[in-house]
Amino acid sequence: MTTFDEWLTAYDVVYRAAASDLACPNCGHRTLRIAFTARPAAEHGDASFWCDTCVEGIYVSRAPIPAGVTARSTDEPAEDRNRGIPDYRLVT
Repeated sequence: MTTFDEWLTAYDVVYRAAASDLACPNCGHRTLRIAFTARPAAEHGDASFWCDTCVEGIYVSRAPIPAGVTARSTDEPAEDRNRGIPDYRLVT
């Protein structure tokens, strides 16, 4: 099992690249995903960052939303805004 710091380093790489084929710090597959959720027009929100293969990841609150990225709206019902985000195992 990887550490939170290893996941945070991977998050930083994927965040800065806006897209990446970076290997998962846990399983090594290149299936990392990131999704932002925020209030409409907010510059900061919550980031869900996970691997689709091992279904492990981290959650980052008060994360800056990158320019050009559309965040999922907190005004939407939870089942809509969380669609496509698995119930992944949080690394703490």
